[in-house]
Amino acid sequence: MPRDRRTDVVELDARVHRRVLVSATDRPLDDPALADLVRKEAPLLGADQVAGVVSRVRARIGGLGPLEPLLADPRVNDVLVNGPGPVWVERSGRLERTPLELDRPAIDLLVERVVAPLGLRADRTNPVVDARLPDGSRVHVVLPPLAVDGPAVTIRRFGAAAVPLGDFCSPDVADLLAAAIDAGLNMVVCGGTGAGKTTLLNAMCGHLAFGERVVTVEDTAELRLPGEHVVRLETRPASPDGLAAVGVRELVRAALRMRPDRIIVGEVRGAEALDMLQAMNTGHDGSLSTVHANGTADALRRIETMALMGSIDLPLAAVREQVLGALDVLVRVVRGASGARLVAEVAEVVAGPGHAVAARPLAAGRRCVAHPTRPARRPDVAAWATGGAGVTSLTADASSHAADRQGT
Repeated sequence: MPRDRRTDVVELDARVHRRVLVSATDRPLDDPALADLVRKEAPLLGADQVAGVVSRVRARIGGLGPLEPLLADPRVNDVLVNGPGPVWVERSGRLERTPLELDRPAIDLLVERVVAPLGLRADRTNPVVDARLPDGSRVHVVLPPLAVDGPAVTIRRFGAAAVPLGDFCSPDVADLLAAAIDAGLNMVVCGGTGAGKTTLLNAMCGHLAFGERVVTVEDTAELRLPGEHVVRLETRPASPDGLAAVGVRELVRAALRMRPDRIIVGEVRGAEALDMLQAMNTGHDGSLSTVHANGTADALRRIETMALMGSIDLPLAAVREQVLGALDVLVRVVRGASGARLVAEVAEVVAGPGHAVAARPLAAGRRCVAHPTRPARRPDVAAWATGGAGVTSLTADASSHAADRQGT
């Protein structure tokens, strides 16, 4: 669409929106009434064009305005506003530039619609804001002067449809992960931004026993667990009227007092890593979490570093003992070139050289490559002793290869 034509459309939408505000009554306007207002402003428009204006104005009245069509697309995972100009999206795992362009007043209105109902404030004195939409989507806002080119808005959507574990990995690896969950092992999912950590965690939680009492702790409530006994806790930022912030660390401590069968921490980013390790070491078996890291070994180093942030006097050797005693399995997820999320590695936590903690691979890509050595934390579960079907197939493959070598 040429620039002058696009400007005319935006101005028409704004004029019709002003008419709606001027004629506001207790009864909401229906589509025919909106169409009459459009024809008063632009009597020469065709029926399809009138319908388009009605749709855009209705989006302005409620929701997030011009972003609503993008948020309604189930293939869109992220909506990215980089200041005045084009809006970008991640659709089916790939970044795309959309035809939609926003000016500064439209972005300011968008930010206000997000933060105002939550009692938050976004201005020069509070230029970085995190919020959550009613559907659970996460919104992050950075305002000038921190955002040099204009307000930056990032909306991370979370699919309503559950993704099965088999979409991430082969049946053998899926069986290995399911056996680890049944055995009550403590597990951490690692990966980069947008790799699919939360989606994989949701898929793994689909294998939890239905009656277990699960307490989740998250910055933004993203997990959608299938069980009937799930308690969801969400952090709270400090508010302009003086309400104190409640962080992940405080909620992890609260979760310990709620008689959980499992504790699931959506993401560990700081000193709460120490509280999570202590929870795992005090009988809360089968706990799960995620962490940003490029690999399983990097995940261990990050967890050690974050745990050290939780206590000034705690020596590294003590933290490593906590990690070794608390964590059992690490799962690395990556996003492929096609946008698909895949399990790249499954590793168990073992003692390394020099009192360090190391990650020993159990699965690489689609194949199981080694037997687990850590015992099950729930003695009534026998599947982990054999490593599940994934390791059973590994044994069969090894026997076959040995027979081939003997034959030669």
